[in-house]
Amino acid sequence: MDTNARGAQDQAIRIELLLAAPHHRYEGRPADGALPLAPGEDELREQIELRAGLGIVGDRYFGKPAHRQASVTFFAAEALESVAHELGLEHLPVAATRRNIVVRGLDVDSLRGVRFSVDSGHGPVGFVANRPANPCAWMDRELAPGVFKAMRGRGGMRCEPLTDGILRLGPAVVRLEATL
Repeated sequence: MDTNARGAQDQAIRIELLLAAPHHRYEGRPADGALPLAPGEDELREQIELRAGLGIVGDRYFGKPAHRQASVTFFAAEALESVAHELGLEHLPVAATRRNIVVRGLDVDSLRGVRFSVDSGHGPVGFVANRPANPCAWMDRELAPGVFKAMRGRGGMRCEPLTDGILRLGPAVVRLEATL
């Protein structure tokens, strides 16, 4: 981690998954399972476009007033790997967590109240981490029994985009700016 002249910390990370879901798939009761994708629909992206105060273009929470401060969810890949290990599983499908931006190399769950930016080669995109993304009962149905409880305290962070920009899969740099 490098510290620049303003005291901000730069850290190399990797963006491993980008998800923009135009529709809710976890509706009804978890026991019924997730709704299927529409024919030809794919939620996984090579890149996403973000708009300040609105979220991810094409995502179900884009521009929704109730989700403005929580329109983008960051999640650490390592958190799900730890959960899998604790449950004696080799692998859990990270896309089933329904988190928008899955990264490696960043303690996402420690970011509450932090302003930060992520640059994957198209310029930095600013965010503020507002609150935890608490797991729900769907995790036991869609990932594996016990995941709901095991993910408590490490389900990621709900964030608000502060600037417009583009994020792509692959290497990136995160800059931790300040705690609110």
